[in-house]
Amino acid sequence: MQRANSTVHEEWWSATAEVAWGEAPPGPDVATLRAENDHLRRVMAGRARVDQACGMVMALAPCRRGAARALLVDISRQCDVTLRQVAEALVATTEDEPFPMPMQRALRASLRRMHTTAVRYGKESGGGGRS
Repeated sequence: MQRANSTVHEEWWSATAEVAWGEAPPGPDVATLRAENDHLRRVMAGRARVDQACGMVMALAPCRRGAARALLVDISRQCDVTLRQVAEALVATTEDEPFPMPMQRALRASLRRMHTTAVRYGKESGGGGRS
């Protein structure tokens, strides 16, 4: 039985995995699992950014998590970009990156709608879900 060490480097960690196989190198199942793992890592990294951006909106607006996420989704729809791109742009503002002008306009419009809805229905938090 042969053994091969492979190192997987990620932005936030470094791990060594040992793979064992008999006569033949790893088959398509291993390649499929690696691709799936890579995909899941990217998805989780994107979700972390969206959660960070929701927290920023919750602190600045102030509103509940559902309303913050709805606001980010509204911005992504208005600007025709993904939710992850909106979240990354918003989080990048903490590192002195400017928030793109189209997203600024969409944010202002979404905040106005949220405020109008809150005033109309007498909600302090802007409504939209639970924390």
